[in-house]
Amino acid sequence: MMPHGTVEVQTGWLTGGVITAANLGELGEFGLIGALGSWLPAGPAVLIGIGDDAAVLAAPDGRVVATTDFVIEGRHFRRDWSSPSDVGHKAAARSLADVAAMGAVPTGLLVALAAPPDLPVSWLRGLTEGLAAECARVGASVVGGDTSRAPVVLLAVTGLGDLAGLAPVLRSGARPGDVVAVTGPLGHAAAGLALLSAGLSGPAELIAAQLRPSPPYDAGPEAARLGATAMIDVSDGLLADLGHIADASKVQVDVHSDPLIRTYCGDAVSLTDVLTGGEDHSLVAAFPPSVTLPPRWTPIGEVRPGQGVTVDGDPHPGAPGWDHFR
Repeated sequence: MMPHGTVEVQTGWLTGGVITAANLGELGEFGLIGALGSWLPAGPAVLIGIGDDAAVLAAPDGRVVATTDFVIEGRHFRRDWSSPSDVGHKAAARSLADVAAMGAVPTGLLVALAAPPDLPVSWLRGLTEGLAAECARVGASVVGGDTSRAPVVLLAVTGLGDLAGLAPVLRSGARPGDVVAVTGPLGHAAAGLALLSAGLSGPAELIAAQLRPSPPYDAGPEAARLGATAMIDVSDGLLADLGHIADASKVQVDVHSDPLIRTYCGDAVSLTDVLTGGEDHSLVAAFPPSVTLPPRWTPIGEVRPGQGVTVDGDPHPGAPGWDHFR
């Protein structure tokens, strides 16, 4: 049995292949980099991974989709609520979902990590396990990043993806007459956050939606193949994110409350959660009316001439979703 606070690694870069440091301060920057390299497997697109000045990924399409997200302790997660694996899953999901929302297949992540020196090495191992597991859902991998010191845990995650010959699905292509449809949960992460804030432990699936979202990544390329005219992931709230499509496409998006209530609302999930709650990272897209949608896509509205977002034809009276600076 290994001593308390030690972590086994799969290489011989330390004597016996065992880290004896209890926390990040004892492990040190270069010890951390070596550990990360051993904990994070390389995916099929990785030609040169962790350990050089930069990674090299295959880009068969010739175009690279790129996006960046922060995950900040106290803002996006709390260590007393989330396991380190939860944090890794959530950090990866946020960027991987943005790649999928462009109609692309995620291929890799760059993760910059800043943390306090007393952060346990075991917590870091759990974080990397979560990152790797979420990447594995789409065949992607963590290919590099950076490390630094900070008073709280902070991750800056850059997601990379390949369009596989498809045109990117932008926010600006929606046209009057298009059908608006969503795949994945809505309002669950917001309801889970409310339960956690109230000190409640269930329903478990709502708590999980907040701590460890599970976006439908493959639905992004599917929507592109079906001819989606616009798409976005629901990170700030359904109305807020549809507002980005409406603004970019110079159209009005009208959301119908009936299918939202039937499909997504329940004892702990309100219509307000569904309309304005973020962090589910589901995909919402506009499709030409001639498209036959697969069963997992739920029609929830339509695109009309005009501007802005309405619910059953009327403006929503409250805030449409999350805004970091309001």
